[in-house]
Amino acid sequence: MKSFEKSKQLIAEASQYLPGGVNSNFRLGVVPTPLVFERGEGPYLYDVDGNQLIDYYLGMGPMILGHSPEPVLSAVVEQLKSGILYAGQTVIEKEAAKLVCQMVPCAERVRFSCAGSEVVQAAWRVARAATGRSTVIKFEGHYHGWLDSVLWSVAPPPEQYGSYESPTPISASAGQDLIAGQHTEVLPWNNLELLKTRLERGDVAAVIMEPVMCNTSTIFPAEGYLEGVREVCTDTGTLLIFDEVITGFRVAPGGAQQHFGVTPDLATFGKAIANGFPVSCLAGRGDVMDLFADRVMHGGTYNAQPASMAAVIATLTELAKEDTVDLLIKQGTRLMQGMESVLKDANIQARVAGFPQIFHVGFGVDSDVTDYRSALQADRERYIRFTEALHHHGVRALERGAWFLSTAHTDEVIDATIEAVSAVAKEI
Repeated sequence: MKSFEKSKQLIAEASQYLPGGVNSNFRLGVVPTPLVFERGEGPYLYDVDGNQLIDYYLGMGPMILGHSPEPVLSAVVEQLKSGILYAGQTVIEKEAAKLVCQMVPCAERVRFSCAGSEVVQAAWRVARAATGRSTVIKFEGHYHGWLDSVLWSVAPPPEQYGSYESPTPISASAGQDLIAGQHTEVLPWNNLELLKTRLERGDVAAVIMEPVMCNTSTIFPAEGYLEGVREVCTDTGTLLIFDEVITGFRVAPGGAQQHFGVTPDLATFGKAIANGFPVSCLAGRGDVMDLFADRVMHGGTYNAQPASMAAVIATLTELAKEDTVDLLIKQGTRLMQGMESVLKDANIQARVAGFPQIFHVGFGVDSDVTDYRSALQADRERYIRFTEALHHHGVRALERGAWFLSTAHTDEVIDATIEAVSAVAKEI
């Protein structure tokens, strides 16, 4: 059994300088403890206690080519020889933008930034400028960043979330500016009629959604839902925004919009776009995006930083190859099927669902999961015990149930993971 005592000690020491010993609240309170790492290689992470862990966090999704992939490292090192930051333009950022436009159906123009939260705000701002309207619709259980205007009803407790037809917007953080959310409205996802009724009032600037709910379980859109949303947005002059920070370049080279054949007006991307480098982008219709060159403000000192642009080009070049996605699907399918089998043999009722490249495991689920409220039936506490035990068997998996795959997860790695899951399933 693996020990994590040195990580625990270092987190306690770091807490003297960093709140909670971490730099993101999503790293707080995880089991067996927030871990401190020394290096990553392929599908593995190596921590300060000397443990080798098969990694399914993958940086919360970005490391789609695994840790320290040679094509990305080589491109970044070569670019660094020419400089770090210029406060000006480079040829390489144009080439990166061209790649995104070639791969993503909605992308006629692109603006790069550093984090998903930033480009969501840019999307909302340009949507309001383009439509002359203020209201934005988001959905229960969808996460679009941590800023005040959008951090509403991400994980609302049942005693507060109100009626299904008209959910109560619930702020998710102490200190959140409630005024910033006064033009943000919340609806249940996967219900086309409720959305259609609201949009027909003609005062909504934009609808934003994860095209697949990946921050809450992994939930697919109902048949015809995305197509229906696209149609009603067009009919009412409302811009449709897909948050593809997780699904982008992972579920298909052109994201979920390519997979489902539904093209939004705008889309946000991050995570897998640069395999761990801090890059996000907003892509979309040329007439809307060109407002940034006219009267809509979007800035950032580190936007399109050259080394990060080199990482974008190297990563997307690999992901554009047909055999790359095929490999992710093959390995992810093996893992999903293996986990389903061993959990069933251990008499653990579980839902293993999603794309092979990003799927979700929920314990105790015995009915359909179609939205945030139905996802709450999962036994989260038992699943957390499961992930804690997996760490002691050399597998690092997210407590929220998401499993990210990389091209570095070979047959041998998948087999070792299934063996660990089988051992833990018997233990719990």
